[in-house]
Amino acid sequence: MSTSPARSQDDAIYRKIAWRIVPFLFVCYVVNFIDRVNIGFAKLQFLHDLHLNDAVFGVAAGMFFIGYVLFELPSNLLLARIGVRKTLLRIMVSWGVITVLLMFVKNAPMLYVLRFLLGAAEAGFFPGIILYLTYWFPDNRRGRITSLFIVAVPLAGIIGGPVSGAIMGHFHDVLGLRGWQWLFIAEGLPAIVLGVLAMFLLTDRPRNAHWLDNAEKERVLAALEADAQRRREQGAVPAKLTEVLRNPRIYLLSVIYVAIFMGLNAVGFWIPTILRQVGVQQVGNIGWLSGAISVFTAIGMVLIGRSSDRRMERRWHVAGCGLATAASFLLLPLAAHSIALTTALLIVASACIYSVLSIFWTIPTAYLEGGAAAGGIAAITAIGALGGAISPALVGTLKAHTGSVYPGLAVVAVLLAAAMAALLCFVPAPRRAAAAQVGQAA
Repeated sequence: MSTSPARSQDDAIYRKIAWRIVPFLFVCYVVNFIDRVNIGFAKLQFLHDLHLNDAVFGVAAGMFFIGYVLFELPSNLLLARIGVRKTLLRIMVSWGVITVLLMFVKNAPMLYVLRFLLGAAEAGFFPGIILYLTYWFPDNRRGRITSLFIVAVPLAGIIGGPVSGAIMGHFHDVLGLRGWQWLFIAEGLPAIVLGVLAMFLLTDRPRNAHWLDNAEKERVLAALEADAQRRREQGAVPAKLTEVLRNPRIYLLSVIYVAIFMGLNAVGFWIPTILRQVGVQQVGNIGWLSGAISVFTAIGMVLIGRSSDRRMERRWHVAGCGLATAASFLLLPLAAHSIALTTALLIVASACIYSVLSIFWTIPTAYLEGGAAAGGIAAITAIGALGGAISPALVGTLKAHTGSVYPGLAVVAVLLAAAMAALLCFVPAPRRAAAAQVGQAA
């Protein structure tokens, strides 16, 4: 079937937009995720140096998300007012500085405070980018763009694992600094540089894009307005932030996202510990294995994302991947004496949980726009980020008491499976959701 001239013209416009903004956002997210989870590598050294235990590490990892939750909604609403350039300057410079300051940690209270401040600094980054993409790409193109953006997460693992292991292994005691201190210095500075570059490389809205001609701007704005009009006619879009905050489905999706976040953090923070527990002792080898897991994660995300797009089906892809992650967590104790089997299960868990993250966001953004989009996305991510605070503290505390990471992962698995069941039972497929809301309005 031949492609119409209008479709070809649109394809060319959106390719231009994608190449202009997505690569930079992608690099920012890679650095963001490395800085968020590098504490999982640093703990392999600093727990001994600072005479701390896994329970302290779990609380410290979770403190990040307390700050994140408290500042998520105001940060995203501020982005809608001042634009992405100033927002990324504020967020990335502050989180880069705080990451570097982690090198000076001497005790548990200092670690808790800096991790809280890091979460407060980063608040609004991910939902802000999700919102920013809605300013440029219509509904029928946003899914694949969002997936491309989120592939930065496994790429962060591919890069971050070997790099973190190499920094800690080769720079240990250089200039009197420990390997984990060099880790925070080397991985905090890029965020500062990227925050400054955002002011020069990004454009806040299509109407401000000097690199689009007037006809191209009009086509983009017309497509976005057509989406908004269609959603209004379906009655599927809460028009105001107050309506969003009264919408029960927002809170249901938020609770589901809590469990998803718990699964994400179980993978993000505990892979180095799990690998060491099954017999991988060298930090460098742990880094390379973590990187290999991330390679397969990226491949899995692409394949699962294509399957979801091809079938235009979201809920069963999310639920199936979530259940596969839960099953992998529950099977890990059976593989405790095999590095190969443990790695295989971690690949399944990682590929599936990050696919859940990618596909999940096609559900709430299908019926949110404008101020409702800013507030709704921020509300879901803010409430969901509680899972980020709960998960590492839960797993760390149980590990400190039992000597094993597996009991905590089992609890996360059960909660994740329950969330997937709730998604299938109580969140209708998009068409049925729209129909149901139209019926209620009538």
